[in-house]
Amino acid sequence: MSSEYKQNSLSLPDAVAMGTGVMIGAGILALTGQIAELAGPWFPLAFVAGAVVTAFSAYTYIKMSNAWPSAGGIGMILKKAYGPTTVAAGAALLMALSMVINESLVARTFATYLLRGLGMEPGGWLVPTIGVGLIVFAYIVNASGNRSVGLLSQIMAVLKVGGIALFGIAALWAGGISFEATGDRETGAAGFIASLALAILAFKGFTTITNSGAEITTPHRNVGRAIVISIAICVVVYLLVAFAVGSSLPLDRIVAAKDYALAEAAEPALGRIGFYLTVALALVATASGVIASIFAVSRMLAMLTDMKMIPHSHFGMPGTIRDHTLVYTVVIAGVLTVFFDLSRIASLGAFFYLVMDMLIHWGVWRHLREQIGARGWILLTAIGLDAVVLGAFTVMKWQSDPTIVLIALAAMAAVFAFEHVFLKLNPPMDGGHDLGRADTGETEKASP
Repeated sequence: MSSEYKQNSLSLPDAVAMGTGVMIGAGILALTGQIAELAGPWFPLAFVAGAVVTAFSAYTYIKMSNAWPSAGGIGMILKKAYGPTTVAAGAALLMALSMVINESLVARTFATYLLRGLGMEPGGWLVPTIGVGLIVFAYIVNASGNRSVGLLSQIMAVLKVGGIALFGIAALWAGGISFEATGDRETGAAGFIASLALAILAFKGFTTITNSGAEITTPHRNVGRAIVISIAICVVVYLLVAFAVGSSLPLDRIVAAKDYALAEAAEPALGRIGFYLTVALALVATASGVIASIFAVSRMLAMLTDMKMIPHSHFGMPGTIRDHTLVYTVVIAGVLTVFFDLSRIASLGAFFYLVMDMLIHWGVWRHLREQIGARGWILLTAIGLDAVVLGAFTVMKWQSDPTIVLIALAAMAAVFAFEHVFLKLNPPMDGGHDLGRADTGETEKASP
């Protein structure tokens, strides 16, 4: 496995493009309306608050990546914090599953925008069918080789960031920069805090950079820089789009069209041509997002397999571990796409990610903060912010959709129980590698 990771193969601009390419897309296309539903007329500010919470979170990942840049990424951090334990393996698997959930979210978003562009009301069996079709297409692209995935991802990242930013600027200009997203839908402070769970989900793609630490040039500096720059770019783009949507539509229409809010806002602001261009941009962004996400998840699962943190079976399939994890990723994403709607997919992803994130901060605070020179109060603040957001989100979801809360709890319990049994039957050997570059750390830290 480690031979697949080439040191110094990603420059700082490459890493920034990768991070923004993963974040921008589903974060703004699928979640704007859902965030507005929870946050009310203040929904653009939810992206700012979500970025603040994400910044505290990113501190842990940056400090760990600066110390041990690694292709093991999240798995490496958890393993160093907790050792080869059930907590480390279970949290790593939660992260992988949250990434698979994101694929389902993006695939269904692609379907809703496509149907809207064809003049059809998104719903019924067509949405999951088209979504699964996109996932199968993404599998074919990924199976064709890493080079095609990498080149396509770089091109699409530029198109997505530039195109969506231009949409926001044009819609704001056409709308006279007047915020129309007002109405009687007041959700209060609890709703606003709960909406941050989805806003955080829109930024979690920065962890992709962490997972590429072993490949980034001068990683002890550039991993952190890439994360900070990517989050900053996304804040600007998200705010542009949120205010553009709010300038074009009243809040009740944003919520009613929450699965395709950008397309709904495009026509009154930019006309019919603008509507079709926005739909085309959404299709490009979501399709490329699924392709990139499947690549990242299959690689992460292969890493966790290599680190002996999850079991593996080829089920009679030929090829490498990466080939097998690619199939597993596609199958799980396809099942989620069929059985869950966008709101439930996003909720499940938020639950998994926030729990995993808290476990990372706690493990680093307990065991590694002095070793990596991290400030304890920042780590504890990150845990506290995650806990407040997770609590508010859970209460809101319990009131509106208790089933998804129970599904999330049952799924997380099953993940940790599964890992406990697996590790008990397959005790990990000491000295398992972390796919990292720690051997070059002292030299790079000492360089100017």
